[in-house]
Amino acid sequence: MSLIIVYSMQITSDNISDQAADAIREMIVDGTLTDGDRINEVRLAATLGVSRTPLREGLARLVAQGAVTTEPRRGFFVAPLTLTEFEQVYGIRPILDPEALRLAGIPSQESLARLEKLNRNLLSTKTPAAAIDIDNAWHMELLAGCPNKVLIGLIQQMIDRTRRYEHALFRETENLWVAGNEHDLIMTALRDNDLATACAMLKQNMESGIEPIVDWLAQRAA
Repeated sequence: MSLIIVYSMQITSDNISDQAADAIREMIVDGTLTDGDRINEVRLAATLGVSRTPLREGLARLVAQGAVTTEPRRGFFVAPLTLTEFEQVYGIRPILDPEALRLAGIPSQESLARLEKLNRNLLSTKTPAAAIDIDNAWHMELLAGCPNKVLIGLIQQMIDRTRRYEHALFRETENLWVAGNEHDLIMTALRDNDLATACAMLKQNMESGIEPIVDWLAQRAA
């Protein structure tokens, strides 16, 4: 069963540029904006009901995340979603995250309680954007105790780069439940003070999203 896909075409949130970025990212994922397309800023601003300034701020966020490219005097273009980019970028997280958790050690009871709450919220989300936000928050809370801030910075960069691919992952309720169940296993190991198992389960959690996204990219190419 698929999640209900909703992105507002009339953005009214105070955080307009972030809302615009989310809407544009979803339009790229669902094919409304296709690979290589030049983005018509006037038309897109009218479609989303925003002014050009927050629209450009949102587009700049997507440039930083690799979803959009920009060319001097030509404007913004939709960057293609490719299997090569996905495999190269997504494959780094199963290496980085377990090491960050190993360095962080067993989280406090307060942190575990926050992790449990975030995981419950994850399973009740209605849109891919919300699911991604909560899943990312869960992972960053899990790694909050890591003393290596350069490592955490690298993980955050990878989170930004893979966000547009994860929209495809969290469109399906089945994948949402897989992520939630794997989170539960990680938390169970941590409550048992079994850091090694928690790190191994975290690696598995990062790898389990690869196959569904690869399948989606193959279907999209076809």
